Amino acid sequence: MRGLAQKVAVVTGAAKGLGRAIAARLSEEGCITCIIDLMEEGQLTAESISKETEQSVFFFRADITKEEELQAVFSQIERQLGRVHILVNNAAVFVFKGIEANAEDWNYINGVNVAGTSLVTKHCVPLMKGEGGSIVNVSSISGMIGQPNFATYNATKFAVRGLTKCWAIDLAKYNIRVNSVCPGYIQSESALQYCENRDLDPEIVNRRISHLHILGRQGSPDEVAAAVCFLASDDASFITAEDLVVDGGYIAK
Repeated sequence: MRGLAQKVAVVTGAAKGLGRAIAARLSEEGCITCIIDLMEEGQLTAESISKETEQSVFFFRADITKEEELQAVFSQIERQLGRVHILVNNAAVFVFKGIEANAEDWNYINGVNVAGTSLVTKHCVPLMKGEGGSIVNVSSISGMIGQPNFATYNATKFAVRGLTKCWAIDLAKYNIRVNSVCPGYIQSESALQYCENRDLDPEIVNRRISHLHILGRQGSPDEVAAAVCFLASDDASFITAEDLVVDGGYIAK
């Protein structure tokens, strides 16, 4: 895709799963990629992607809910790489509860999915000013529709779409575009972990939810990663404040 070679890209929550796929695709497109994750295995992920793509990939360990850690990370990125061109806010946690959710549930999921995303952006934007850039927030179809017993998760993904619209307005003067991607059900590591935690057969779950998409299947992390790269690239240079739905037709029903 146009304009990605040698751009500095930051991807949060990229030690595994969807975030890893996004970081790998950006690296394949020629980006110098920075992974921010709380898990130490992010270092192995960075080394693996670098070997696969023959591009520079760096790992920075940080808890995105802790502002002092983010300050330190972006100061280090600035010292090592000078600036950032692309930010992908992918890091998220999953709490699926309805009206029974308690204060601890709300503080946890809002702290990462909303406040954490905002803090990352706050500390990244100064490194994007001057030449401009692209921010891609990972929302979800759960940020566009109502779903039973998903109030906690959906509320944060609606909020991510709201942040996208507001930041697009605020940052346009710096030539920074802000968009979101809204995936449907994706066969990712987090989805498999969800099944394992609840002692569910992933194949049965796959068959049950595949029919919810008009294409008759779940998506893959690589398909979402391709959409992210498009929004980050010069091919999307006149697109901002938009939500790109990558859902196999889920919300068309």
